[in-house]
Amino acid sequence: MNQRLITEIGKSQRLRVVNRLKRTQGMSVGELATALGMSYMGAKQHCVELERLGYLDTWRRPKPATQTGRPEMAYRLTRKAHELFPVASNEMTLALLDSAQAMYGPVAPEKLLFIVFQRKIEGCLARVKGETVQARAEAFAAIRDAEGCMAELEQDEAGLRIVEYHTPLADLLAAYPALLARLEQEMYTRVLRVPVKREQTGVSGLYSCVFRFG
Repeated sequence: MNQRLITEIGKSQRLRVVNRLKRTQGMSVGELATALGMSYMGAKQHCVELERLGYLDTWRRPKPATQTGRPEMAYRLTRKAHELFPVASNEMTLALLDSAQAMYGPVAPEKLLFIVFQRKIEGCLARVKGETVQARAEAFAAIRDAEGCMAELEQDEAGLRIVEYHTPLADLLAAYPALLARLEQEMYTRVLRVPVKREQTGVSGLYSCVFRFG
C-alpha cells in the first residue's frame, strides 16, 4: 500500500469505509453506517472528508424498480483510491515488456506473460485440492484474496462465482486488456477444472471481475 496515502487518510475508521466500498459498486451513508456499525453522522463525516481528499465521489443511484422516490446519493471510490491497495506490477514491468517487444517483436510480451501465468497456474494446482468444484473454488478464492484481489466466493441464481474487487495488475490490464483477460480466464478454468466465464466491470475507481462457473 502507498504509505503516504495511508498517512493522509489517517483514521482507521476511514480505512474501514474505503475497504467496505471497495467490495461494492457504491453505498449510501445509511448503508455504510449499518454495515460498519457506525452512527449515521459518523459515517457521513468520514465520507465527506474522504471526498475532500479525493478518494470518494458521489453519484445519484436510481431506486430499484420496486421502489418509488428520487434517486439517492451514494458514495464510491475514485481512481486515486486504487493506490491504497496491493499492486503487483508497475512502470518497470511495462517498460520491460515494451523493451522485449522492441527487441524480439510484437508477440514477445504475450510470450513472457504466458510463461508467468503458466508458472502461476502450476503453483496454484499444487495448492488447490478438492473433489468438488466448490471445494476447489473455496481454496482458490482464499489464494486470490491473499494475493490482494479481494476475492469472495458467492452463489446466485446462476450458480457459483468468484468475485474479485481489486486487481493488483491494473496497469498491465490497461496495457494488455484482451491478453490479461484471456490469461486470467484460462487460469481459472485450469485450476477449477470447469469452464469459466470472465465478466469485468469498472466505474469510477471501482473494479470488479466475476468468474462464473458450476
